[in-house]
Amino acid sequence: MTETEFLVRADKILRHIQEKADYWFEEKDIDVDAKREGYVLTLIFNAKFHVVINAQTPLQEMWLAAPSGAFHYRLQEEQWVNTREEGPTLNEQVAILCSGLAGQVLTI
Repeated sequence: MTETEFLVRADKILRHIQEKADYWFEEKDIDVDAKREGYVLTLIFNAKFHVVINAQTPLQEMWLAAPSGAFHYRLQEEQWVNTREEGPTLNEQVAILCSGLAGQVLTI
């Protein structure tokens, strides 16, 4: 995949997660603020807990950082999969982390 193709895909996933966070705030009354700067999306829960998703262009990976740990994902067959161990996809892991911070089940 070219750098441009990667950035298009990275933008798409970041935009999707940001739209979900905006929905949680507006429709589910979750205290979450979504801030995006370039290819970095920060979700702030209850004005103190951060979940950061960002594109690592040279590696063609998406990185996820939260109070509970850090995760790396690479695109395989249209899914962002964990590069370090078998486990949830990027969308699934973001939903798990955000659900824990929000105190209710959230989906991406």
